Amino acid sequence: MRAVHDRTADDERDHVEGPPRRHRIAVLALPGVPPFELGIPSRVFGSVEDAEGRPLYEVTVCTADGAPVLSDAGFTLRPAAGPEALAVADTVIIPPTHAMPELGRGGPLPPEVTAAIARIRPGTRLVSICSGSYVLAAAGLLDGRPATTHWNLAPEFRSAYPMVKVDEEVLFVDDGDVLTSAGVAAGVDLCLHMIRRDHGAAAANRAARMCVVPPWRDGGQAQYIDRPVPEPTVSGTSATRAWALEHLGEPLTLARLAEHARMSLRSFTRRFRDEVGMTPGQWLTAQRLELAKQLLETTDWPVDLVAHRAGFGSGNSLRAHMRTAVGISPAAYRRTFSAQG
Repeated sequence: MRAVHDRTADDERDHVEGPPRRHRIAVLALPGVPPFELGIPSRVFGSVEDAEGRPLYEVTVCTADGAPVLSDAGFTLRPAAGPEALAVADTVIIPPTHAMPELGRGGPLPPEVTAAIARIRPGTRLVSICSGSYVLAAAGLLDGRPATTHWNLAPEFRSAYPMVKVDEEVLFVDDGDVLTSAGVAAGVDLCLHMIRRDHGAAAANRAARMCVVPPWRDGGQAQYIDRPVPEPTVSGTSATRAWALEHLGEPLTLARLAEHARMSLRSFTRRFRDEVGMTPGQWLTAQRLELAKQLLETTDWPVDLVAHRAGFGSGNSLRAHMRTAVGISPAAYRRTFSAQG
């Protein structure tokens, strides 16, 4: 599925006068699909518009054979299309299915699902939400690739599909043209990540506001895996995190954060990791990068000023962090996204 598709004809159609063609997303609904997860792509991508208010994505729910499917909530879902939608999609998203237990044992996909997936064009972006990763794995599309799924399913998944490099510690994995996410909320995070990748942070943030969800959780953030709930008498770090977001341009040492939280360094670090799934330093860098990207998109400030306002101190520091995180320089990021979304 990594071959490059010849889209010459598509490109010619896309460059005719008129509104730009919307990115086509096909959501494959399989028997036993949870309605909530099925609705995530339509809700999130449907919130994205360009500067003229035109939708940037076209989301179509389809089934493997065009017939209605029974959801895991006990009601029947009638799709808008059949497998033909997969053949013209730019992105295919597969939500979970709770009606194919054989996949948990490495069993084959039903023939109609295999035939439907075979219609997907090479080079199409493939995405799974939660246990939708089983479908991609059963089709051989995750062999040799990093991927994730719900943490509770990871041992079974690893046993059934040993060729997949499973990482149950993260919210989602972006492996270029194949992306996988963990449980329910992580599916929202992954969709917002894709919008950010396609159209920049401003577009993703607007979509998040429309959906009333947090605009950004890094894919490397830990899933909530059997961690004990802190005692209610112990103060948390949320107030300090909120305060830090208002002071990202200032020096924020671990000692200063712990002092604000009125904790010892050791207690603050341990508490922070329990609540957020990463160290304070990792979290701060991630938040500063997000602020820097927004400033690059929405202002014409010099890179050094963006770096200072985001708390990186110097343009060189920002350049190094951006190359590590997103693989491009601040100037290249600005050229790509400042006119988008």
